[in-house]
Amino acid sequence: MAASASPDPTPVEVGTAVRELYTEGITARKGAFTTAFADTMREDIDTAFKEALARPGGAVGRGPNRYYVEIHPEQLRGFEELTEHPWIRSVCEAVLGPDYQFVELGFDVPLEGAVNQPWHRDFPSPEETRHRHRLTSLAFNLTAVDTAEDMGPFEVAPGTQWEHGDGFQHEMFPPREDYPRYAERAVRKYPRRGDVSARSALTVHRGTTNHSPHPRPVLILGADAPGAGNDGQHDMAVSRRRWEALPERLRRHLRCRVVDVLEPVEQQHTIEGLVMGDA
Repeated sequence: MAASASPDPTPVEVGTAVRELYTEGITARKGAFTTAFADTMREDIDTAFKEALARPGGAVGRGPNRYYVEIHPEQLRGFEELTEHPWIRSVCEAVLGPDYQFVELGFDVPLEGAVNQPWHRDFPSPEETRHRHRLTSLAFNLTAVDTAEDMGPFEVAPGTQWEHGDGFQHEMFPPREDYPRYAERAVRKYPRRGDVSARSALTVHRGTTNHSPHPRPVLILGADAPGAGNDGQHDMAVSRRRWEALPERLRRHLRCRVVDVLEPVEQQHTIEGLVMGDA
């Protein structure tokens, strides 16, 4: 598959991405992939979403008409091209170190009628971030559609990755009296097919109301620094035959089980509170 649509990043471009992650909490590479790659990704997401909804534990609700599904690498035809993309590799190495690990592959699907999520981060801030000002994980997002205003764009409050979160419910959900502060600094994102973003999942964010009749599926690739521990929230697996066919460089960065027979993922990464949306 012809996946990459942009040249290898320069040291200056990688440095800019790192600076933006440490200041804004989010960065992006426009046109990193071809639209054909994004369209194939959409086909694979649609297939996996339909299968997940048809079985118990296949999808996790993230609020009304909003779902999260974790998948195995073999369910995404472009997994190798995704994880080997020069910008993604370079940002992982610069932020997480040379021994970074991919620990999560999944997607979010806000359907028509999905409402504003509560402002949140995806997990409590780790000690390394709170006290040493170091990011130990990244979430890469790839949209499967060209995002329009009425589709419930992703909204982020830049710079909030450093908030300790001591007063947050479950250390993830800020109190409602703080919502105006996040809304004041909020930035909406309108990625197009082929774009990829990288963010700290600690940066406070939310999905907004989808007023359109169209779903807005987004692929998520999660990466950890060694010892970050987010792999415990996921259950990525690769068949032995597929594992042996992967490049050695990628295998070094893939934190997953190697199995003889793949079983469907029973979702583990729930985020308390999101089932209520903004109600």
